[in-house]
Amino acid sequence: MGDIGQFLFDASVWVIPVIMAITFHEAAHGYVAWKLGDDTAKSLGRVTFNPIRHIDPLGTVVLPAVMWFTTSFLFGWAKPVPVNFRRLRNPRYGMVLVALAGPAINIVLAFFAAWALRWVDFLPAEALLWVQQSLVIAVQINVILAVFNMIPLPPLDGGRVAVGLLPRSLAMPLAGLERYGMFILIGVLFILPLVGNQFGVNLSVLPWLLGPPVEYVIEVLGFVSGHG
Repeated sequence: MGDIGQFLFDASVWVIPVIMAITFHEAAHGYVAWKLGDDTAKSLGRVTFNPIRHIDPLGTVVLPAVMWFTTSFLFGWAKPVPVNFRRLRNPRYGMVLVALAGPAINIVLAFFAAWALRWVDFLPAEALLWVQQSLVIAVQINVILAVFNMIPLPPLDGGRVAVGLLPRSLAMPLAGLERYGMFILIGVLFILPLVGNQFGVNLSVLPWLLGPPVEYVIEVLGFVSGHG
């Protein structure tokens, strides 16, 4: 396979699983909000599996593309699904269910991808490698997306779950971090490791923060999908 062919192969086995993971994640937020009383996302056409409706030009296209060519780490975001939590029938616990919907659908997608891996051997040799790699990446990217989003820091889904479940005395200060949450993430994920590199110290927290839970979830999915 030539360089261009290899590049197209590598890109295709990543792009499709990533787009599906992001699209289902955002659509799930909007769907659950709609069913719990807030039709904001529905009226704006965000309860859909059309990926174009969920793409953020900077966070979904430009930043991941730049990182693809410059680093071994991918980071990005989709266009947030608008939810008016005050319109939910039970705003506090409705917020928890809306937040959980995104990571939950990613785990469902990861399960079906893991299950499908058991049945690909009948495919022609020309298609087998592509399908296998796409499904493996689908498992990995969906689990990573689910686990990452459950970090208890607003505006991540885990932050909203924590705000909905914690006592008010703890929930309010945590909710106040939402306006700074993205800056905190960028600082921890990018700036802190860069500073550490200057002093010869590994300050990358992502491997130990995500590695163990991601590995555990993948092992569980492998077991329940019949891989043993």
